Amino acid sequence: MADVQLPYVTGYGNITKALQKIQTAQTPPRFTQDFLATKLALKGGSARPVIPFLKRTGFLASDGTPTSLYNRFRNQAQRGAAAAEALRRGYARLYEINEYAHDLTDAELKGLVLQVTGLEESSSTFKAIIGSFNALKAFADFAAEEEKVPAEEPAATTEEAAGVHVPVGGPSGIGVNLGYTINLHLPATSEIAVFNAIFKSLREHLLPRP
Repeated sequence: MADVQLPYVTGYGNITKALQKIQTAQTPPRFTQDFLATKLALKGGSARPVIPFLKRTGFLASDGTPTSLYNRFRNQAQRGAAAAEALRRGYARLYEINEYAHDLTDAELKGLVLQVTGLEESSSTFKAIIGSFNALKAFADFAAEEEKVPAEEPAATTEEAAGVHVPVGGPSGIGVNLGYTINLHLPATSEIAVFNAIFKSLREHLLPRP
């Protein structure tokens, strides 16, 4: 018997319907069969495998709790990227062989699934895997980038470079208005004596004498 480790729904059209309705339905505390039938109007035995499929692809936790991936999918700006991640998760075995499995032609995809599962092309399970993969792929956008929160500028610390501006006087006492910047990389220490010695040395050797 073939070792099938790829998620599928025999009535894979229910995957399309479920993902379409998830976008607008309120997120439940737990995604149950009652929620599927009542809120998403997907009833009957052919719709039941949708929940295991959503778990295998990362939209739901093992207890049916919607995940962060589920919430990102409901966000229109992140929907395509979330679906792409779900496809990679659920069909990881395909992506281990070809990282661009989503770009394969129908014939190439079938060949890859046959290679991974050992199924016969005429089997109903094989057809369901192909149909389920394509149903989820229809929502995916692999070129989309997830929103990134800009990093805050870190505050300057004593370990960072400290700028010192030193005016230079001419021999006749006339200001030359020159200056330069010294970048110091101070050691990571809490001993104040170390810093006092550093700045004392700067004062003695770099600052102009009266």
